[in-house]
Amino acid sequence: MKVNGDLCHDLLVQKTRQKLAYRSDCDYEDWKRSVKAKFIELTGLDQIQENAKGCPLNIDIEGKEEKDGYTQIRFTFESESGATVPCYLLIPNTGKKKYPVAIVLQGHSTGFHLCIGEIKFERDKNSQPRNSLALQAVQCGYIALAIEQRGMGERKSKQSNRTYPNQICLFTALRAMELGRTLVGERVWDIKRAIDCLSTFPECDTEKIAITGGSGGGTTSFYAGCFDERIKAVAPGYAFCNYKDSIMNVVHCACNFIPGAYEYFEMEDLACLIAPRKLLPIAGKEDPIFPIDGVKKSFETVKEIYKRVGAEANCRLTVSPKGHYWCEDIVWERIRKEFI
Repeated sequence: MKVNGDLCHDLLVQKTRQKLAYRSDCDYEDWKRSVKAKFIELTGLDQIQENAKGCPLNIDIEGKEEKDGYTQIRFTFESESGATVPCYLLIPNTGKKKYPVAIVLQGHSTGFHLCIGEIKFERDKNSQPRNSLALQAVQCGYIALAIEQRGMGERKSKQSNRTYPNQICLFTALRAMELGRTLVGERVWDIKRAIDCLSTFPECDTEKIAITGGSGGGTTSFYAGCFDERIKAVAPGYAFCNYKDSIMNVVHCACNFIPGAYEYFEMEDLACLIAPRKLLPIAGKEDPIFPIDGVKKSFETVKEIYKRVGAEANCRLTVSPKGHYWCEDIVWERIRKEFI
């Protein structure tokens, strides 16, 4: 008999029918409550929130610099015990009292310093100025909040030198799973706490918050939008696709995985946790790890969900001509057109 190491899992993937998949005949509000509860449980956000009880933000302004056209503030805060989160806040110097906020997140990279245009390592040169997400946001009239994601950059594990170069957060992700959490849940919690910090900066219009990022930054953007309703526009870049065609069929970093999720829902089903707020995924036509056919199939369900709540105009899929690649002009054109 021919041996196939993937066959058992392939068959399970094919026959699985998600218990909480969207159905047109469902009681929408009951279904949404069930999806939200299961999402929080599987990501470990319930445990993370419990651990964070009583933890003060402890905001520490570490530096403030006047740049060409904006003010750059470096600060840290505590999202839960032992979790210090470095951030950059870039505020345009155009004289307004308040600005809409764009939270920007790097994917797998050397760190969030790329967001502010810094080059710390030789490999950084290959991604600049394309990955200067915070500078791009400021140029579009937003206050930019750049956050170092757990497991990356300044927050990488001491064990990261023992993992594969493109899976720098692998150890952190697996360790979180062993603790009954997920790394994506921890990253989402950090976003929630970062938004709490914004109220201490009077220039931030906390009624107008968007979030975006590419690849791993796009993944966190989507799930953060599912969790925190203060985020009014969610624009995940090169990360939104059904699980079956992406993380269940292509090698990804462990930080993409929510153990047990495939038993209950597909990624697109979670759009109910964002609707009727703006959902604006950006996909690459030639993306090999988030295949465009899977993206389009998933977005059909998104449209059904948004139609169900009378908000069809609030979801838009944008397809770039490239692959797994941050196309800043396309991304920001879409965000500016749909939000503020």
